[in-house]
Amino acid sequence: MKAIAVYQNLPTDNSDCFTEVEIDKPQATGKDLLVRVKAVAVNPVDTKVRASIKEKLDTPKVLGWDAAGVVEAVGSDTSLFRVGDEVFYAGSIVRPGCNSEYQVVDERIVGRKPSNLSFAEAAALPLTTIAAWEALFERLKIEPDKTAKNRDTLLIINGAGGVGSIAIQLAKQIAGLKVVATASRGDTVRWCRQLGADYCINHYKELLPALQAIGFEAVDYVLCLNSTDDHWQNMVDVIKPQGKICSIVGNRQPLDLNLLKSKSVTFAWEFMFTKSQYQTPDMASQGELLNQVSQLVERGIIKTTLKENLGVLSSRNMAIAHGKLESGKAIGKLVLIGF
Repeated sequence: MKAIAVYQNLPTDNSDCFTEVEIDKPQATGKDLLVRVKAVAVNPVDTKVRASIKEKLDTPKVLGWDAAGVVEAVGSDTSLFRVGDEVFYAGSIVRPGCNSEYQVVDERIVGRKPSNLSFAEAAALPLTTIAAWEALFERLKIEPDKTAKNRDTLLIINGAGGVGSIAIQLAKQIAGLKVVATASRGDTVRWCRQLGADYCINHYKELLPALQAIGFEAVDYVLCLNSTDDHWQNMVDVIKPQGKICSIVGNRQPLDLNLLKSKSVTFAWEFMFTKSQYQTPDMASQGELLNQVSQLVERGIIKTTLKENLGVLSSRNMAIAHGKLESGKAIGKLVLIGF
């Protein structure tokens, strides 16, 4: 089968950054589904894995952890899907990625594709949806109950990125929170407001004065989706006593957790690959939450975060996608369709 792979970490303007290769078509066994990939999305994790390749590889590495497609075959221990089902999923970081014609993926982390979305629109959602859902409702322990008339306030640092774009929607539409998103440009501010953010503030400035200017002395929750190091003091300053902070971005320098002690603040990491990587007992929760979100999309409550379709899955278009992500200016999600 065809795949778009990487042999070494090269700049995105290098014609050899990605290569189209022929590799063996995988087989579905056990709890795996064999999916014919129809569309993929690109995420910062893709660029980070590419950047981690220090020496030229003998065997090409297939990246990609966001896909939508059709079930081609099922393993002997599967029970949730049948051949012909349309699905969307993020996959596992310890298995080959989705930038290929076919991929095998554990059915427990797969959801049914929203029937009202194209494959491209659906491919934009899985990884960021899982990350945002787990961060909000599992790590921060926010109640996913809008009917409770929640008065709490959530600050999302980097609201216009992939995770931020779905986190704004989940926080507003599922939990009923007051959402403050950070955005620094006119187009990113408009994007966040369209998705439901109540306020936008600039993350290049001190956040506490910006919050105070819109009527908040502190926030109940902080979801950090950009440079934990750079925003650590800002988060310490704006979080309420007994509040909660969650980040998806690893730190480069040691974090001074003592700064949280006097406020008894909880800090948690979110890594959406944890459950599949360690085969945790609650691994199936990812497939279940994708099914919930699929229904919310079909009801018009949640919408796709697809911002730009870059065309067919090719080595050139994949390099363009990585370059856009590395620029730090991408909004929403970037998607490519099948070969």
